[in-house]
Amino acid sequence: MNVQEQLRITLPSDQDHTGRSLGQEEIAAVSQAILSGTLTSTKGDFTKHFEQGFAKRTDSLHAVACSSGSAALHTAVAAINPEPGEEIITTSITDMGALSAILMQGAIPRFADVDPRTYNITAKTIANCISDRTRAIMVTHLFGNPCDMADIMILAKKHNLPVIEDCAQAFMSEDQGRPVGSIGDIGCFSLQQGKHITTGEGGIVVSSDSDLARRAFLFVNKAWGYGDSNPDHYFLAPNYRMNELTGAVALAQLDKLDFSVRARIEAAQQMDQLIGDIPGIGIPPVRIGTKHTYWKYSIDVDPKVIRGGTVGLGALLKERGVFCGPRYIQKPAFQCQVIRDQRTFGNSRFPFTLAASEAVDYSPEKFPGTFEALSRVLVLPWSERYEKQHVQYIADVISQSAKALT
Repeated sequence: MNVQEQLRITLPSDQDHTGRSLGQEEIAAVSQAILSGTLTSTKGDFTKHFEQGFAKRTDSLHAVACSSGSAALHTAVAAINPEPGEEIITTSITDMGALSAILMQGAIPRFADVDPRTYNITAKTIANCISDRTRAIMVTHLFGNPCDMADIMILAKKHNLPVIEDCAQAFMSEDQGRPVGSIGDIGCFSLQQGKHITTGEGGIVVSSDSDLARRAFLFVNKAWGYGDSNPDHYFLAPNYRMNELTGAVALAQLDKLDFSVRARIEAAQQMDQLIGDIPGIGIPPVRIGTKHTYWKYSIDVDPKVIRGGTVGLGALLKERGVFCGPRYIQKPAFQCQVIRDQRTFGNSRFPFTLAASEAVDYSPEKFPGTFEALSRVLVLPWSERYEKQHVQYIADVISQSAKALT
């Protein structure tokens, strides 16, 4: 395929209709919700049916829908109920939604280093962070590639620590045959615009622990005991409820989840074959017994082979319409201003004022895997609407660009 042919190809985008599976099913569901006249999920049925269906899909006993993926993470942390100043171990490569969830509950994020090829935290890097202040572990299955949960759960049980799974990018991913979200104590998913299924914004929490699920349900409802014989506002909590319009879209999207996951995996397998032998380019590693569901397709770029590394290669890809993400995030989470400068509540710096010195030690030498990972990762756009010619096009552009920089 020559350059002129390449220029005629426009990739589907998950930011609009070209790359999303939204259609008549969602329109019909939203119309039904509107015509019912009931748009609050406390009275309607769409959100409840979505919760029931999603719990079943994730092998969980309970599910609680909420207004965003960030709200789902906040709800999970609140369900764990840390004391102010306690630490929650999490990854250095993560979204701010996970960190704000910890801070807003008065806890301290304690950052663990990552494996430089999978970009995930491991039992070994988590173990280095456990202290007498540790309250929980939050793992993130980045890009849809599951963490090694068997080792992490052994470590967590040894120290009697609950595990929160951030599955925002990992719908239907599996580790050793178990769906992510059901392996730890509580799991969180995002329905944001670019996720495997979408409602624009939305989230859902799953758990098979009845006590955690009960607290999650209360937390998204201002801690009001709906259905109780003598309800009250039992503790401090926001309104994170999902509304019925969002629930209607979510329910229709749930029926398309298998299609979305299957299409992403098939496209990724094609990409593996097309670029797997390009010098200086590494394809996503997938451990035996796991299912990677490819929210994005990430490649490892060796700067010793590819001149300019991930940034140089990314620039050439963008020139040809492959709008990729060199480095994924420009800096580790602990270098963001809210963490680095402790900008939280007014000028109080709370809860960092309660932190142990080692918890806020962000010395680069403590995070070799993180800095190596970010220096080499290039994140490719991905969509359930990719067809073979789209994957072939991206692979050709990568091959030609890598050759030009070698």
